[in-house]
Amino acid sequence: MQYIVISFYKHKTNLLGALKEKIERYKPLKELNVPQARVLLVGQVGAGKTIFFNTINSAFRGYITRQACSGNAEHSLTTVYRKYQIRNGISGKALNFNLHDTRGLEADQGMDAHGMCYLLDGNLPDRFQFNPSAPVTPGITGFVSNPQFADKIHCVVFVIDGSTVDVMPENVIEKMKAFQIHMNQRGIPQIVILTKIDKVCETASEDLLQVFFSPVVQEVVDRVSQILGLPRSNILSIKNYESDIELQDNIG
Repeated sequence: MQYIVISFYKHKTNLLGALKEKIERYKPLKELNVPQARVLLVGQVGAGKTIFFNTINSAFRGYITRQACSGNAEHSLTTVYRKYQIRNGISGKALNFNLHDTRGLEADQGMDAHGMCYLLDGNLPDRFQFNPSAPVTPGITGFVSNPQFADKIHCVVFVIDGSTVDVMPENVIEKMKAFQIHMNQRGIPQIVILTKIDKVCETASEDLLQVFFSPVVQEVVDRVSQILGLPRSNILSIKNYESDIELQDNIG
C-alpha cells in the first residue's frame, strides 16, 4: 500500500513537471510574427480573474506570489487594464504568452461592447485607466490607432465563479454573450475557467482530485456550457490560491 501511495504522488509530480515544461516550450507559429500570445481575462466582479493570474504566476515561480492586487469588494478592484508577464522561477525567462486583466463585469456599469472591441483589436494601451461611467473612445490618451496582429488579443478566458453560476445577474450574462459575438466575428478562441470549485462540491473541497468525478461539478459545467454555448471540454474547473501559503500540486 505504501508503495502504491508513493508511486501515485511520484506520478503526479512527474505529470505536473511535464505540463509546466510543455507550457514553457510553447511558441506561437513563426509565420504569425507574434512574439507572445495575448490572453484576455474576462469575468464578473469577484470571480477570481486577478487571483487566477497570481495562481499561474505562483505555479511557475515556485512559491506563492501576490503580484497582482486582488480581494473581495462590491466593485472591481481592477481599475486598470494590465498586461502581466509570466516568468520561469528558476531562469527568470519570460514565457511566450501573457495575461491581460480587465475591470470586472458589473450589472449596472463597466465595459460595453465598444470597449471590448477596442480591447480585442489592440487599441487600448497597457495601464489604461477604466472609467465605469464613461465609454471608451478613440480620443483617450495612448489610443493605438493602427495595431498590428501581435498587439491584438489571441485568446479569451472567461473566468466564472462556479459557486454563483445560478445567481449570476442576467445583465452580466448578456454582456458576456454580446462580447462573444465580437470574439466570434474575429475568430478568437474562448475557454472558461470555473473558479472556487471547492465551494461547489464538499467532496472536491476535501480532495480536489475528485473534481473530475463529481456529478455536482459536472452539473455546473453543463450549466456554463449552456449559458455561453461553449463545449464542455472548453470549461476547466480549478481552485485558485487564495488563503494558501504553500504550493499544492492539485491547485490551479
